[in-house]
Amino acid sequence: MTDQKKAYLYALLAVLAWSTVATAFKISLRYLTFLELLLYSSLFSALVMAAVLIGLGRLRDLRRCTRRDYLSSAGLGFLNPFAYYLVLLKAYSLVPAQIAQPLNYTWAVVIVVFSIIFLRQKITLGRVAAILVSYLGVIVIATRGRFWNFGTVNPGGVVLALGSALIWATYWLVNLRDRRDAAVKLFLNFVFGFLYALAASAAFALPRRPDLRGLFGAAYIGTFEMGVTFILWLKALKLSRTTAQVSNLIFLAPFLSLVLINFVLREKVVLPTIFGLVLIVAGIFMQQLKKPDRAALMKQ
Repeated sequence: MTDQKKAYLYALLAVLAWSTVATAFKISLRYLTFLELLLYSSLFSALVMAAVLIGLGRLRDLRRCTRRDYLSSAGLGFLNPFAYYLVLLKAYSLVPAQIAQPLNYTWAVVIVVFSIIFLRQKITLGRVAAILVSYLGVIVIATRGRFWNFGTVNPGGVVLALGSALIWATYWLVNLRDRRDAAVKLFLNFVFGFLYALAASAAFALPRRPDLRGLFGAAYIGTFEMGVTFILWLKALKLSRTTAQVSNLIFLAPFLSLVLINFVLREKVVLPTIFGLVLIVAGIFMQQLKKPDRAALMKQ
């Protein structure tokens, strides 16, 4: 098998895994609170990344980390997984998956806005149009196509889903400046994220015996949303001749996710959700046509 075929295989495996996560969130939240789900999934993600480091023979690299590296991971771990998934999982507990998932996907649009503001990238009419197209999709989803009525869904859930996109974009911007090895960095981020979740659970939640079905969901999320899937995606980008050849596959994830939401969760996907998601992805795709390498930074 050629490197390019391997790149497509790794990318498709990552996309398929990410497309199942919205469904996994909603099922797991039937048995765990959003804070419990964050706690256990971040624990499993740290364990998975530890196993990855051991498998790669990279565990010894942790000894080379400086105090500054650990402080950096403490900050990054607060943003992701702690704050990002805390907000996102709470959003999923308040609104249907078909609303939370596409609204969270606007992180790709927020990254463009942040790049213009903080990285001084050039503002063009094409970029402005792309951003407006995507956020028109947000309005369609948030109002269920009834533009005069923003009360058709839980407004708190909508705000939180959009807020998770802001947190992810902030994480991306900070992470961009951190040149450490991705596997080592992710492991330390998840360790700190777990510690934050543990502290929050001790402070705000009464300890209870977790439901085994919820633990299974947390293990799945920790492995395929937070953990090893990132490594698969980075491997795909590394093997591909160009990032554009695999990066656009990520646009399949939200649509595959809606299929699972409809058939597994039995949550009837309404037309405004599909139309709004098409607008969001269209706006993101317009950006990729201008900057094809930007998608290499997605989900890093």
